[in-house]
Amino acid sequence: MTEPWISPFLDARAAETGAAQNTLLAYARDLEDFAAWLRRKGGTFQTAAQAQIEDYLIACAAEGLAAATRARRLSAIRQLFAFAFEEGLRQDNPALTIKGPGQARRLPKTLALEDVEKLIRAAHDMGRTPEARMRNTCLMELLYATGMRVSELVSLRLSAARGNPDMLLVRGKGDKERLVPLSQSAKDALEHWMAHRDSQEDLARKEGKPGSAYLFPSRSKSGHITRVNFYQLIKSLAAFAHVDPATVTPHTLRHAFATHLLAGGADLRTIQTLLGHADVSTTEIYTHVLEDRLRDLVETHHPLATEARRSSGGSTSSEGQ
Repeated sequence: MTEPWISPFLDARAAETGAAQNTLLAYARDLEDFAAWLRRKGGTFQTAAQAQIEDYLIACAAEGLAAATRARRLSAIRQLFAFAFEEGLRQDNPALTIKGPGQARRLPKTLALEDVEKLIRAAHDMGRTPEARMRNTCLMELLYATGMRVSELVSLRLSAARGNPDMLLVRGKGDKERLVPLSQSAKDALEHWMAHRDSQEDLARKEGKPGSAYLFPSRSKSGHITRVNFYQLIKSLAAFAHVDPATVTPHTLRHAFATHLLAGGADLRTIQTLLGHADVSTTEIYTHVLEDRLRDLVETHHPLATEARRSSGGSTSSEGQ
């Protein structure tokens, strides 16, 4: 028996993070195991409380599951309930404060500035119609200029973009609102797209048809372009731009936004506000990304590091002399 929340959760993970098929299958197995355990206890994802999740993890430990496996299961459960909270399926996240076995924190994947520039140029050129190219450009410019989550981007309201704004009002997780500034190129792209959207709305009214409240409308059930559609679009843009599609997801653009800001001198508190992170500790991970990049840069290009590599590679008997 498959829990109804699992399939849309997996679709969202694929669209937002570009999760590999094996990762999605692992999520599915872990969540189905948790769902089966809940059913035996007379519960569901809808009713599960923090105490039940903790009891499940204790049961997993009693079965002899490795710490890494238990941490993976807790990660899947956390992500599921974060998704449920964001989508309004639950009014709380019962897994939010549960601590699991200590695991090394994975650094977010990001993109080089030149790859981002290639993707944005591709958006200008890829599309069957001028309308499609205009929309693609606006989507990419806004995503990189603001670091929005893909769910925030695709569901932007038309009203938020009225008046050629310098800043956009974004509704994020937990229905919290924040203002994000726009670059000049993002403002230009938005202005052009808004002119087209206004003409669409005028035409709809003349024909007696209802307009759309969304900046990026579509015929989907939600009324706007979906996360899955945008994920497919960004993969196509990557191929068109000759950037490895495996490295490009909506989330890597969000990470690139934060990493490039930090490299340019922005402080963590500002980046925290722009990303909509509730806790600055979430934002601090970008300092590690930058540290790794700077370390690689030094080790690759510094003359003493280059000389040290030559010395170690050129002699295998010098150690201990």
